[in-house]
Amino acid sequence: MLKKYPLELEKRKYLRLENVFPVELQVLDEYGIEPLSNWIQGFTSNVSLGGMCLSINNLDEQAVALLTKKGVQLSLDIHIPLSYPATKAVGEVVWLNKIKGTQPTQYLVGIKYLMIDKVGLNRIMRHARWLKLSFKFAVVAAVILLFAFAAAFFYNLKLSLENKRLVEKLVLSVQKDNLAKREMKFLEETKERLMQDLSMHKNKILKLESRLKGLQFKLQEGAPQSYLLEINKLKQHISQASQEQSSSLEKISKVEEREKAILKEISYINKEKEVLEEQTIHKMLQWLSVHQNNSTGLLLSYEGDDNLKDISFIYDQALAAQVFMLFNQDEKAKKIFNFFIRKSQDKFTPFYNAYYASSGEVAEYAIHTGPNIWLGIALIQYTHKRKDLSYLPLIKKIANWLISIQEQDPEGGLRGGPKVTWFSTEHNLDGFAFFNMLYEITQDKKYELASKKILSWLIAHAYGSLTPPIKRGKGDSTIATDTYAWSIASLGPTLLKGIGMDPEKIMEFAEDNCMVTVNFKRPDGKIVEVSGFDFAKYTHMPRGGIVSSEWSAQMVIAYFILSNFYSQEKNIEKQEFYKNKASHYLDELNKLVISSPSPTGQGEGCLPYATRENVDTGHGWKTPRGSSTGSIAGTSYTIFARKNFNPLHLGGE
Repeated sequence: MLKKYPLELEKRKYLRLENVFPVELQVLDEYGIEPLSNWIQGFTSNVSLGGMCLSINNLDEQAVALLTKKGVQLSLDIHIPLSYPATKAVGEVVWLNKIKGTQPTQYLVGIKYLMIDKVGLNRIMRHARWLKLSFKFAVVAAVILLFAFAAAFFYNLKLSLENKRLVEKLVLSVQKDNLAKREMKFLEETKERLMQDLSMHKNKILKLESRLKGLQFKLQEGAPQSYLLEINKLKQHISQASQEQSSSLEKISKVEEREKAILKEISYINKEKEVLEEQTIHKMLQWLSVHQNNSTGLLLSYEGDDNLKDISFIYDQALAAQVFMLFNQDEKAKKIFNFFIRKSQDKFTPFYNAYYASSGEVAEYAIHTGPNIWLGIALIQYTHKRKDLSYLPLIKKIANWLISIQEQDPEGGLRGGPKVTWFSTEHNLDGFAFFNMLYEITQDKKYELASKKILSWLIAHAYGSLTPPIKRGKGDSTIATDTYAWSIASLGPTLLKGIGMDPEKIMEFAEDNCMVTVNFKRPDGKIVEVSGFDFAKYTHMPRGGIVSSEWSAQMVIAYFILSNFYSQEKNIEKQEFYKNKASHYLDELNKLVISSPSPTGQGEGCLPYATRENVDTGHGWKTPRGSSTGSIAGTSYTIFARKNFNPLHLGGE
């Protein structure tokens, strides 16, 4: 119902609208009956209880004349808000102004209501007031958000700088430790040389004194006085030798004093380094955590290489899950596992090598046995550690699929995948460990049989000569460093000796052929010298040597395994020898820790895949691009090495 407003109605203050709304108007005769024009569209500028101001474009002269004609009325359809039916009203023009310089020509028209639906008017005014208030709230909210964003930005910047400083302190600590140890080695060599000199001087003095006594005795027995000259010469030689002996003793004393000072310095550095290492490990754990997608549970495998953006390789997921378990963050590990549970709900098929972290869609349409085995290994470690059998059905599905692959080979080996013909020593070492662990938790003989078949295959095709080198695969003599480290980690020293392989010779061969010392350019531009292990025999590679963080960490674990083995054998010398080897290469890995450059990473610690980007590994793939690209595999395996955790044995022992 239209309500008629008296002309003397007091006008309220106009409300300026931040949003424009369409209003359709038609000019009527003075009686408000006959239309004098077609419908004209305008847009609201502001409104009040008594009327509104409209903006209208391109009014022709006839329309302007009608709007300014005395006594005419306007029929109005007001669309405020847009979601409601139009509010009907009758009004008249109070004023009309042409805005100069506008293209198209624009007019502002002031309209006073003569009649308007009361409900519609109230709705218009409520909406106008809400727009006014909501705009103010939006401004306030924007200001708050701006301050919050600024606070978060500066907090993240501070956090990032603190994390970078932590990494820099760790690298500096390792460098100081290296320098101190080099000086200690130099002092030990100097002391050994001085001790030899001292012994020589003592022997010389003893001989001279013995000869002197003989001459003196002869002189007493009546020997010619010419013996006195010889005696005096001997005394001079003895005096000179004594001075040289004293000088050597003095030098030895100074060396020993310096040794004490260096040992004290090394002790202080080691304490500092231990604290920094522990802090860095937790930063690396945090780096892994922030790269886990909340929706899929998958982690981005490489941070920094746009060509690998959003890609999650199964192998990396298996490593990350075990890192989470090491720190009792089971929910994060289960997020990874549950992704694969969802993928295998309808009908089990082996998993593809890689998926997109954000969507869970397939990123690499290839199926290889190795990545599936590693997923199974992670699931077994969880099942054993938590005594939770919920993932055992998936483990068995993976195992049964692997057995079906194994049954296709008369020699019991595992091919690289269902659609390939090559055999990899690495995959068979993984498979041996997987079936061994699964047999331990299930006592199912078929898994024990599967592991024995793989061992026979390894003896025939990887360890054919019972001495290094170990073959990379069936009929493939290429050197792959991981086959050396994983031979120790998967089979263990006792079993290797049982089949005629010498675990020490295996490690010696890897060090002689794959250990390199290279210059690594850190993201801040500083150059550090790093010793570690290449992917292959570096002398065969035209690129020269590079250090792989992941494969170097695998070698560290192998050294720890040998140290533990000789500890049980009560061979303290070898126990300490391999423990020192492991510690040395752990220190070298510390030099590779970098700060995440991404906003997500917030400067948390991680490791690059290798010391150089985009170079051939020698095994069919290149290292990732990017001078500061963080690697899940390199970071995870470094944590394993630091925690002395062997993923290829149940419980990591």
